[in-house]
Amino acid sequence: QEEIQEVKDEGNLEVLFNSLDKIVEEAKNQEEPAWRPSGIPEEDVRSAVVPYLLKHRAYLRKILREKEEENRKVAESVLAGRDKIAELQQLIQARKHAWQ
Repeated sequence: QEEIQEVKDEGNLEVLFNSLDKIVEEAKNQEEPAWRPSGIPEEDVRSAVVPYLLKHRAYLRKILREKEEENRKVAESVLAGRDKIAELQQLIQARKHAWQ
């Protein structure tokens, strides 16, 4: 009896057993069975990784759309700036000819 108590104390078994009891009680309320590995690692990993990858792909597509929109606005700004520069150059040439 003393040795059993010593093993329980050393391994902190009472806390572990209480934790296990709690897990068992929580599992009784579950309606669907817990996930179990299929034995085929590729399928098991795929079931965990694919949802993450799909979510990440959606995030990357959203960021891509935002960057494309930002680039479109910058391109429009650059083209407007070029047009303004061309107008100013023409104005400078016209005033230069008028001055001469």
